[in-house]
Amino acid sequence: MAKILVVDDEAKIRMIIKEYAEFEGYEVVQASDGMEAVEKAKSDNFDIIIMDVMMPRLDGYSAVKEINKDKKTPVIMLSARGEEYDKLFGFEIGVDDYVVKPFSPKELMARIKAVLGRASGQQHMENTIKYQGLVINFTAREVTIDGEKANMTPKEYDLLFYLVRNMNIALSREKLLEEVWGFDFYGDDRTVDTHIKMLRNSLGPYRNLIVTLRGMGYKFEKIQ
Repeated sequence: MAKILVVDDEAKIRMIIKEYAEFEGYEVVQASDGMEAVEKAKSDNFDIIIMDVMMPRLDGYSAVKEINKDKKTPVIMLSARGEEYDKLFGFEIGVDDYVVKPFSPKELMARIKAVLGRASGQQHMENTIKYQGLVINFTAREVTIDGEKANMTPKEYDLLFYLVRNMNIALSREKLLEEVWGFDFYGDDRTVDTHIKMLRNSLGPYRNLIVTLRGMGYKFEKIQ
């Protein structure tokens, strides 16, 4: 049974999500603002967090940043703002998905299932790939660069793991959106490009292993 932390300053929204989530078999814990969410995330373990953006005391983005200092828990953001800038900012700090209010509770449940499924799939990868000083440990969900642990967002890990699992295969931006973000993700090419840039920065001296295919997409290619 997956455990969900639902964070929203509107009690009605929390109760709607709780009702649908419990019907799906999830355990639900509630928080009414960002500060309470941080406290509960630090004292307990959650499989996924549903986080509102605009809240008193501490906003959702700041709460996610604080939580990510200790744990890499999948996050779905809720917001009345649907601008692309807001979504890209959320992805840059480690958000897995973004749902705009008003939303369909059934759609939210589908997105929760998709995010949990991708996270579970990563946990079952049991091998380690090494290239010079780059070590990718799928089981531990860790990447080390010349002996130093890399600090990546959850989506950077997802993107890198997918690229590596499909090494030397040309992957279009549309394919990456579909496989890494989910078939129902409403994004565009710039979302992929932004995350590729972030990932390359995180890889440092091994950034060139991610090759740009002009007019097509990207691939992970070991340099011979």
